[in-house]
Amino acid sequence: MKFIDIAKISIKSGDGGKGHLSFRKEKFVPKGGPDGGSGGNGGNVVFVADPHINTLLDFQYKRHFKAEDGVNGGKKKCTGRTGEHLLIKVPCGTLVKDALTDEEIMDVVVPNHEYIILKGGRGGRGNCEFATATNQTPRYAEPGEEGIEREVVLELKVIADIGIVGLPNAGKSTLISVISAAKPKIADYPFTTLVPNLGMVKVGQEQSFTVADIPGLIAGASEGKGLGIQFLRHVERTKVLLFMVDALSEDIKGDYKILQKELKKYNPEMLNKKRIIVISKIDAVDEDRLKELRKIKFDKTYKPLLISSVSGENIPEIKMMMWEMIRENPATT
Repeated sequence: MKFIDIAKISIKSGDGGKGHLSFRKEKFVPKGGPDGGSGGNGGNVVFVADPHINTLLDFQYKRHFKAEDGVNGGKKKCTGRTGEHLLIKVPCGTLVKDALTDEEIMDVVVPNHEYIILKGGRGGRGNCEFATATNQTPRYAEPGEEGIEREVVLELKVIADIGIVGLPNAGKSTLISVISAAKPKIADYPFTTLVPNLGMVKVGQEQSFTVADIPGLIAGASEGKGLGIQFLRHVERTKVLLFMVDALSEDIKGDYKILQKELKKYNPEMLNKKRIIVISKIDAVDEDRLKELRKIKFDKTYKPLLISSVSGENIPEIKMMMWEMIRENPATT
């Protein structure tokens, strides 16, 4: 299935039904009073967070959505039926923004929860609603209120416990394929990953967490270079960031600084998240290089864990480290 994480659509709530203007006309009821009923309310536009959907692909083919109008009022004080609400299913983690102002309208995150985005127009009152002691034969009824029309942008931000970030070809997809059942595309060239991959990692009979493999960042990603700018939003919701650097790199600390810099430019708050640092592909280096790698420290605080997704070295350890970090940081920031 094609991965689409941004879409622009037009939505409109239902118009309220018209109030009815009529008077009783029964055979033996002289000078019958007003009996026009009120119109029904228009239907709401409701977004539903569907945990079984992981792309906005459907909105590439249908862009206009409208809830049902309320039914007009009738004779004998009959109230019109309320228009059916329009339920639009979107992936969990979808941010709804106004297309004109970029204002955030709603954050659709709770699975199966219904979020009212636009309320339907109120139904107009029939003339029976206006009868008073001094005005017993009102000859007017209200039109229904128009529904609200709005263009919105849907922006999907993948919800995961761990977000893996690294330069192209650092081994992110390979790690996900080893620790979870996900089967991302893997090859020996940059930008293999064109879309975020999501994997479920089991650490016990009933214990698991989700890991998102974010396509490779490069220097300048936050300014639109490479693929990174398209997917940086997907690490915003993660609880913990896993920084991955390649053991074969000539400047490991420089690579790490690039990742930090791009995240900070995109959203400075992302650097406040708890983090894990790993050096990958240690199966591809000799013993002398391994000795150098074991001495490396980042920011005078973080000592990296050396792993190999090919040989399996320290893979169980990194899984448990992720799990412990998630347990210590249950709230998404």
